[in-house]
Amino acid sequence: MENDFERELIIRDYLARQRTTLANQRTLLSFIRTSLYFLVSGVALFEVEKLKHIKDLGYVSMGLSIVILIIGIISFFKIKSKLKKGNYLTM
Repeated sequence: MENDFERELIIRDYLARQRTTLANQRTLLSFIRTSLYFLVSGVALFEVEKLKHIKDLGYVSMGLSIVILIIGIISFFKIKSKLKKGNYLTM
């Protein structure tokens, strides 16, 4: 009876780790998606001919795109290394 509980706990922990890994991958994909949105909006702002001063906003948008992508990649690899080490308390 007690062995069944330990086996169930191990499976539960294993599945929780898999869910956390998948959530980490989903988060990276959402960072990439947000970065692409900012990149597309920056390119679209460059194409506006009537408003010359809006090109500065395009540069800001493209810069944010790069920053968001870098933050997402760094976050992904930090959490991935913590999962590999089994260090769950500092996440």
